[in-house]
Amino acid sequence: MSEPAADAPAIAPSSGRRAVRVALGILSSRLLGFVRDRLVAHFFGVGAHADVFRTALRGPNLLQNLLGEGTISATFIPVYSRLLRQGREEDAGRLAGAVFGLLLAAAAGLTLIGALLARPIVALLAPGFLGDAASGAPVDRFALAVTTVRIMFPMAGLLVLSAWALGVLNSHRRFFLPYFAPVLWNAAIIAALVAVGSGGAASRDRLLIAACVGALVGGGLQFAVQLPLVARLVRGFRVSFSAGDSAVRETLRGFVPVVAARGVVQIGAYLDGFMASFLAVGAVAALGYAQALYVLPISLFAMSVAAAELPELAAEAEERHLLLARLVRGVRRTAFWILPAAVGYLAFGLPIVGALYRTGSFGGGENVLVYLVLAGYSLGLVAAGVSRVLASFFYATRDPRTPSRVAGVRVLVSAGLSVPAMLLLDRLRLADLGLAEAGSGLRLGAVGLALASGVAAWVELARLLRVLATRLPELALPWAALAGMLAAALAGALPAGLAWWLLRPLPPAVLAALVLPLYGLGYLGAARALGIPEARDWLHHLRSRRQA
Repeated sequence: MSEPAADAPAIAPSSGRRAVRVALGILSSRLLGFVRDRLVAHFFGVGAHADVFRTALRGPNLLQNLLGEGTISATFIPVYSRLLRQGREEDAGRLAGAVFGLLLAAAAGLTLIGALLARPIVALLAPGFLGDAASGAPVDRFALAVTTVRIMFPMAGLLVLSAWALGVLNSHRRFFLPYFAPVLWNAAIIAALVAVGSGGAASRDRLLIAACVGALVGGGLQFAVQLPLVARLVRGFRVSFSAGDSAVRETLRGFVPVVAARGVVQIGAYLDGFMASFLAVGAVAALGYAQALYVLPISLFAMSVAAAELPELAAEAEERHLLLARLVRGVRRTAFWILPAAVGYLAFGLPIVGALYRTGSFGGGENVLVYLVLAGYSLGLVAAGVSRVLASFFYATRDPRTPSRVAGVRVLVSAGLSVPAMLLLDRLRLADLGLAEAGSGLRLGAVGLALASGVAAWVELARLLRVLATRLPELALPWAALAGMLAAALAGALPAGLAWWLLRPLPPAVLAALVLPLYGLGYLGAARALGIPEARDWLHHLRSRRQA
């Protein structure tokens, strides 16, 4: 069947502007996140304290991801948006109050459990840390991780409540603020590191504790900044712990399968950290630095499109032709930017990593290791982004179980490939390969974990498409357009690659500042020459802004 035209059938044009607002909010947060990571790299490098910081974040992140934005998007937003569309604003307010109360109780209980059981939690998250004290390692990562996890778990509860506020605001088509709010979280960590580390005399232990306290304060700020707007929008709001209302029961029925789906995804993330803790020191940190770059295009493009479209998909779930058109358009919009991002990471990831992280304790060997991990992840970047958009269809049609089952397959594939890949590559030292200074203990085991994740992302996409073929047999994804986007990305990489080769003696930050704009302009120009509508629209938008 031929692909549907990019411009038909007609869809409300505001969805594109909403996606831009989401992307701008996320971009603001991510840019400050890179400032935060640069400070972490400066003070901790790819070493023991960086490993501990990443592990301390991972435990609370598990709670946040189980009960936070993904779960809210899949369960609360479709029901709440439908009530608003039907003009039942008082009912919507009661639903918001009941979901808030139940999330508050769940987050408080799990946060308390996390603080009390920090030692076994760290033993589960990073069992490789347990041997540090017995082996006489310079830094006891296990003891440090226990202390930091106890500080960070209350932050997770605040971030879960922040996700509830995001769900309310997205349902009211207010997109910028909830995605901008994490700027305050990053800013609090940055302020703490600068305040404690500016004198130059603080120990790394003290800096680590300061960063965690900053994260806790930032979680409170991220939640608080959204409350005034939520209060103005929600009618009939009253905190409740009752599940008696029919809308509340409908929302809760979706929680179990969605939390199960999120749990499966988190098992995959947990396994990566679990296995990395057994590798050479620095593997956990290298994964964290690379993942921050890897998730950037997914957040900016796939997540922004999915977030903007989900309320509309939920409201139009019975309008099959609109559902199809929104799905295809979402895939095109996502791929238009994620595909060149993947090519860019593979081609120019070395100067990108250097520009962001190369400072202080983060040297040339660390630069190479994080780039290679990023390259492994990037092989699955397009698949991960498109899968995020396709999953919105299942959430909008109140079928969260399918993404859960598919995510389970992805985790099994990733785990099956990770073990042999990481063990094989961890035998290789970067110094022996001439990729790091003599005496460096950095090894390539983390690259094996990233490669396995990249392959598993394509397995997930293939299985989602197989299910969609039975649900929406008339759906035809725009494969020809995606091939054109890939050709445009490769064409744009040629002059940028030549420039990189000629200018490679320059510092990484200068090199990235010169090469990346050249690559972006080359991609847009090649895409426009190939007649890709998204390039035409973006170039028109850029010209309009310049003339305004």
